[in-house]
Amino acid sequence: MIYIYRMKLFGAILEEEVRTNSLHKNLPAETVLVQSNSYIRAIPVVLSGSIRVMRQDEDGREILLYYIKPGESCIMSFLAGIHDDTSKVRAIVEEDAEVLMIPITKASEWIKVYPEWADFIFKLYHKRFEELLSVINAVAFQKLDLRIVELLKKKAVIYQSEEINITHQQLAEELGTTREVISRLLKQMEKQNMIGLSRNKIVLKSFL
Repeated sequence: MIYIYRMKLFGAILEEEVRTNSLHKNLPAETVLVQSNSYIRAIPVVLSGSIRVMRQDEDGREILLYYIKPGESCIMSFLAGIHDDTSKVRAIVEEDAEVLMIPITKASEWIKVYPEWADFIFKLYHKRFEELLSVINAVAFQKLDLRIVELLKKKAVIYQSEEINITHQQLAEELGTTREVISRLLKQMEKQNMIGLSRNKIVLKSFL
């Protein structure tokens, strides 16, 4: 559990509670951590790597809601778990991740016992609410090419690299559109020397 101590997420007493009650997991990229319509029995706290949270409609189309980064958890999983409801999102490992899986019973109990845990949850709620508003605004008011740019920038920060390994299909799924539309816009961006394209890879250039 060396990472949680280095991150100094909580005080000593709560750190010990987390250490004692959580399950430590190392998960490779593309592992589905939370499936839509499943019941939540544990919530993740990310120690390293990242997780993307997706919303899926009845037709199977998806859109990216937010990323869970080191020191964060999934507030939507937490809310579903404490209300004994099914998950309305999918959580998928973006890059190899190290996570602590905290039983939902403990996560709910700690809200009443540890003010710092309650503060952690409420801050996450506030952050995710703002991120979801940004998604709504982008879908409603922003052109798709600008949304592609913003998503690629986010991925560049996560991977700390200008080279992003991603397929056109995955990009389309995360933006809630079709592969054909994404491919056409990426070709335009390549002609403008904003990006470089190769098989399953996008290299960012001028807009960084």
